[in-house]
Amino acid sequence: METTIEMPSVSVPGNVTDTRSLPFGKVPTDHMFIAEYADGKWKNARITPFQDLVLSPMALCLHYGQTVFEGMKAFRMNDGRINVFRIDKHYDRFIKSLDRMCMPAVPKDLFVNAIDRLVSLDADWVPSDEDGSLYLRPFMIASEGRIGVKVADEYLFMIIASPAHKYYAAPLRVKVETEYVRAAEGGTGAAKCGGNYGGAFYPTGLAKAQGFDQVLWTDAKTHELIEESGTMNAMFVIDGTIITPRLSGSILDGVTRDSLLTIAREKGMPVEERSISYKELLAAFTSGKRVEAFGAGTAAVIAPIATISIDGKDHDCYTGDDALMYRLRQYLYDIRKGIVADGHHWNHIIG
Repeated sequence: METTIEMPSVSVPGNVTDTRSLPFGKVPTDHMFIAEYADGKWKNARITPFQDLVLSPMALCLHYGQTVFEGMKAFRMNDGRINVFRIDKHYDRFIKSLDRMCMPAVPKDLFVNAIDRLVSLDADWVPSDEDGSLYLRPFMIASEGRIGVKVADEYLFMIIASPAHKYYAAPLRVKVETEYVRAAEGGTGAAKCGGNYGGAFYPTGLAKAQGFDQVLWTDAKTHELIEESGTMNAMFVIDGTIITPRLSGSILDGVTRDSLLTIAREKGMPVEERSISYKELLAAFTSGKRVEAFGAGTAAVIAPIATISIDGKDHDCYTGDDALMYRLRQYLYDIRKGIVADGHHWNHIIG
């Protein structure tokens, strides 16, 4: 049964500016979606003009960390239609994150219908530029006002949107982090919850003060196995083989990661999902092998890494025009834009 969503009686007029000049995530579109959970059910689903929230200072999300979010993108296709990329995969991951954080599931029809309505209403905000998209942020917070360590009984599910272009302007300089960790096996590393990101700020800030853009996280047990890089999954190309850390309880199941691996296998590219130590990277650099490194994520898509610092020494990665990562990015772009057939039904067409 389709969930009813109340639409604004008077739509806010479009306020679209030159989206390319807008910093990522700084300017919202005209509308937002919101629904409330109480007494064991979802209610009051509605789209409203973008506005601030009224929230109790006792709201449990502010004290005990029950916050979960997703990051998605809508694209303007070459024929003018709009598609939300891999909405099913994003929904499934959202539900897994909610379950890990003891939060109620959002019905799929509510999730999909809300995105359809919001993107349709704010369609003028979807850039038509080659690297432009509309970034979508579905999220849920525990809104119950009560001081006490408990699972909340009341929640807000919301979706906001903001136009986006390139997340990183240039290839990155990163540092292998062997002191601090992002997550540990058995923790919440595979969930897209707020605490994972808040805990990463301090070591990332230290790295930026040293001249790096991001860190390459290592595992909590040995501090040797590469896990992620900032807000992205980490991927490497060594001897023509694409290598990425296998999924575990401490690594996020990235949608862009999954898309790139699927495309690579279809194109006959060697792919390995396995543990990779920074020592293996060091050996490849030392032996003179050509090493590509890049981050893969919804916001960044593919972010080339130019330099990896290991134990205080910089090592250069290959970022030439013929790098395999650029071919992967083009294949992904062609699917999203409708230039080639979408054989996996990844494009959710609006309207």
